[in-house]
Amino acid sequence: MIMPETQAPWPARDGLRITGVRTIVTAPGGVPLVVVRVDTSEPGLYGLGCATFTQRFHAVVAAIEQHVAPMVIGRHPADIEDIWRMLHYSSYWRGGPVHNNALSGIDQALWDIAGKRFGVPVYELLGGRVRTAAAVYTGARGGEVEETIERAAALAEQGYRYVRLQFGGPGIGTYGGTGTPGGYPGSPHPDGWDVGQYLRDTPRFFERARSVLGDELGLLHDAHNRLTPKEAVGLARSLEPYRLFFLEDPLAPEHFDRLPEVRAAAPMPIASGELVSSVTDAARLITSGGIDYLRLHVSTVGGLTPVRKLAALCELTGVRTAWHGPPDVSPVGAAVNVTLDVTSPAFGIQEAHVYPETVHEVFPGTLRTVNGYLTPSDRPGWGIDLDERAALRHPPRTHLHERWAAQVRRPDGGIEAP
Repeated sequence: MIMPETQAPWPARDGLRITGVRTIVTAPGGVPLVVVRVDTSEPGLYGLGCATFTQRFHAVVAAIEQHVAPMVIGRHPADIEDIWRMLHYSSYWRGGPVHNNALSGIDQALWDIAGKRFGVPVYELLGGRVRTAAAVYTGARGGEVEETIERAAALAEQGYRYVRLQFGGPGIGTYGGTGTPGGYPGSPHPDGWDVGQYLRDTPRFFERARSVLGDELGLLHDAHNRLTPKEAVGLARSLEPYRLFFLEDPLAPEHFDRLPEVRAAAPMPIASGELVSSVTDAARLITSGGIDYLRLHVSTVGGLTPVRKLAALCELTGVRTAWHGPPDVSPVGAAVNVTLDVTSPAFGIQEAHVYPETVHEVFPGTLRTVNGYLTPSDRPGWGIDLDERAALRHPPRTHLHERWAAQVRRPDGGIEAP
């Protein structure tokens, strides 16, 4: 017998039900954030979840409202594991960032509801904390070397003990810093990005950074998935004197099978996984022997339910976690990250973004970094709310990152991975 979509495969224990699912898309910080609200039959009991896939937010909204929401209306909100698995398999071709972000929005909202039902923060539902707070890093970036170093020094004065350094260079395709238009005059694409220039400039940049910033500050760098295995090894070895905390994303996902050889040759830890959009691929990355830190965008693999299992796998294999936390993670998603951080022995470090005050107005309870640490809220659930009237004052638009990514080319005009 085929059961209705809203009927659980076991008898209901009480009358609590999911009665509504809707998306709120807002851009108070200039980046489109997708948040899912799940309402229940108990007045005032609702949950929020992050479903932010900035570059394809319209597709995520459609997936939630047209496909996912009808399948969970009528279900008991406590059946989180079963609902996640049902939605995961429901599309037949499972996985991918659109479907997984839709799944994440529902999943995280259900965990928020669970915490609110019991009057406890979600971390208590996961076995409680194993640390008080999460040490974080944030980024210092600039068009010029000295500009980046000055910003890093300012962050150190604010209490940050770890800073990721990114600098500009010739052309507009540089990652994390402002590039110089027309950087390659006479070439077919003068605004291009040249890997040889990058490999020459980066060790010089870190030599200068260490001489100014000293030995105590932990320095990180993101290659943003642009290098071949040989280029990655060369870069890692050239940076050995500057003692990086980790080198992030040296290879594209298509070449993750080569990460073990890069890690074996690199003198610093390797972090990767930001572009993974499959739980299975993430698990293989952990067990491959190719990474020291798992850099994962939590909503892109489906939310808290699958990622807490990946954190357990990290613990068992000696890999550390370093969840993705840029501006295109909503404050709800940031709270999920910190919940994972304080409940997992595998925690390594947390990327943190300093949200502008407009984001705090839209999302009351948004966490703030204090002296280089993020501490989870002690309020029930995630401890984050959403002011929908305030959200309406910040309508989203197609994110500029899409257009920038499409324009990253080499000086010869060939397209380059952003």
